[in-house]
Amino acid sequence: MRGSDGALGGAIAQRLTVLRERIDAAADRPEGISVVAVSKRHPVAAIEAAAEVGVVDFGENYAQELADKAGEVQAKHIRWHFVGGLQRNKIKLLAGQVYLWHSIDRLALVRTLADRSPGARLLIQVNTTGEQQKAGCDPDETSSLVDEAASLGLHVAGLMTIGPTEPGADPRPAFARLRELRDQLDHPGLTELSMGMSGDLELAIAEGSTMLRVGTDIFGPRPVP
Repeated sequence: MRGSDGALGGAIAQRLTVLRERIDAAADRPEGISVVAVSKRHPVAAIEAAAEVGVVDFGENYAQELADKAGEVQAKHIRWHFVGGLQRNKIKLLAGQVYLWHSIDRLALVRTLADRSPGARLLIQVNTTGEQQKAGCDPDETSSLVDEAASLGLHVAGLMTIGPTEPGADPRPAFARLRELRDQLDHPGLTELSMGMSGDLELAIAEGSTMLRVGTDIFGPRPVP
């Protein structure tokens, strides 16, 4: 990288160093925790700069943005994660490009994903805070969604949740609930617990997170659209 791209890569590398220090300090086995760099609204240059310094997994919230970036990014050996709210009619657009779907939370999505992207890897998103405005299935529905997805040939890699949206609320009960759900299901393929972001990753790690979704602490402030 040269010029501004070199400066961009240096800034991202510095933030990654700090992030990895936080993970190392919080985790007994930091090597068991992966990081998805949430690149929503960040330019292709930022994604390529992050890939240059070793980032492999990138998360996008919007289907069209992910499709556009996947067609533009020149870096090889990267994996796209879809982490936003998903509409059934967008699955066809992304089929074959998404390494892991994070936000599957209802039967209609499971069935459409099986039809449009056979064998896809996914996480079941669970609403563990009880907030009505939040996406995610009810915890009591998790088992049936996992079973249905598996019966349709999809690979359910684990569960995902988002901490409480209320400022100052303790996210640990929500994270602990997800871990308990995973353990109760006792499904051999449920190895991932995707929970924790920039502001609460230490608490998520303490409750068993294996996958963190981090945006600002890798790329810096998100550009205004």
